[in-house]
Amino acid sequence: MASHLLRSLGLLSAVALIPITTAALAVTDTDTLREIDQFADVFEKVRAQYVDKVDDKTLIEGAISGMLGALDPHSSYMDSREYKNLQTQTDGFYGGLGLSVTMEDGAVKVIAPTEDSPGYKAGIKAGDYITDLDGQPLYGATLDEAVDKMRGNPGTKIRLTIVRPGRDKPFDVTLTREIIQLKPVKWEVKDRVGIININTFTNRNTATDVRAAIVGIDKALGAKPLGYIIDLRSNPGGLLDQAIDVSDVFLDHGEVVSQRGREKGDIERYYAKPGDMANGLPIIVLVDAGSASAAEIVAGALQDQKRALVMGERSFGKGSVQSVVPLSDGAALRLTTARYYTPAGRSVQEGGIDPDIQVPQLSDPDYKSRPRIREVDLRRHFINSAKVDDKVLEDDGKTDPRFAASSTDLAKRGIDDYQLYYAVQTLSRLGKPAGGGAVKASRK
Repeated sequence: MASHLLRSLGLLSAVALIPITTAALAVTDTDTLREIDQFADVFEKVRAQYVDKVDDKTLIEGAISGMLGALDPHSSYMDSREYKNLQTQTDGFYGGLGLSVTMEDGAVKVIAPTEDSPGYKAGIKAGDYITDLDGQPLYGATLDEAVDKMRGNPGTKIRLTIVRPGRDKPFDVTLTREIIQLKPVKWEVKDRVGIININTFTNRNTATDVRAAIVGIDKALGAKPLGYIIDLRSNPGGLLDQAIDVSDVFLDHGEVVSQRGREKGDIERYYAKPGDMANGLPIIVLVDAGSASAAEIVAGALQDQKRALVMGERSFGKGSVQSVVPLSDGAALRLTTARYYTPAGRSVQEGGIDPDIQVPQLSDPDYKSRPRIREVDLRRHFINSAKVDDKVLEDDGKTDPRFAASSTDLAKRGIDDYQLYYAVQTLSRLGKPAGGGAVKASRK
């Protein structure tokens, strides 16, 4: 047993997984040592008996990935290439099709297309499955292999075969690769309402761009708008500090969010600084099933502080915080280290943010048949006590005459985004400001 134990500890020390010290051994129970010993036995047997020779690095990285994958859906191991890709995304500039993808049961699944990217313009939607690239099946390939095949020189074409839940047959989409430059924030003016579309919080300039959007809207109008719409739909989240800073743009006091870690006293609270750039004007926040993490922090902060009306669908429900821990070889861990809570002490884990006014996206012809994938649907997600009902919005079209229009009816009226239309109409009902007139829509 002693020789097995020494071999196990030596193996772990060699790959720098866990710094085993005398103090650590003193508190390590026998069962843990037995599991470490079993890991070493498996490692040696695979090296000696696997049909093909496999290098130690592949085995160790696989073991680390399996360790983190056993925890929750958001903890993971990133090799040096994946970590560099993450850093590139936070800088807001990368090459590709503009598709954020993951691997689910051996298939490549679209998390979300980046707005104005080739994938977005081609109509690829969150929840689509990519089964083939240029006629070659992807099943069995790793996520890295699939991403590498989708990337290429700008101007080159690639054909994707898409399986979309709710459609009877797969269909092909041909895309032209581009250099993708993330634009975290876009703005426009409609009926004297300022619309701020925040696409992501992964970019370090998100809050700065939100402030610039407010200045741009005011300049385009020559006066203050009736109010602002903050569009967080299909925003998968990103950096915690950007979510806090964006919330602070519209709050002049109070708590924004708190995060609570492993220990009882491990609580950090973040507060708004004085100064509301929107000067107290009405705000509507749009969310849907794709609004996650940092987007939910913003929606929850403005909702709890009675600063905004939240409208749309129930959000994704990701209430955990991930820290990126760099490793010595250029790789990194994405590790769940805390849960976050809204100012009222609510955890959005599983339950998400419930809108104050539920508005279905009636302009989407696939709205009722498209499945909503939320945190509660992910394997090994953290459990919360909140109970949610996904059928509420499906019933709205039957019980509320406001939501009785079909996508065809709306298209005839020139309405291609019913949720945004409804939000603009809500703010417009407040009336035109003195001296105001029609303003031509502008976009940045």
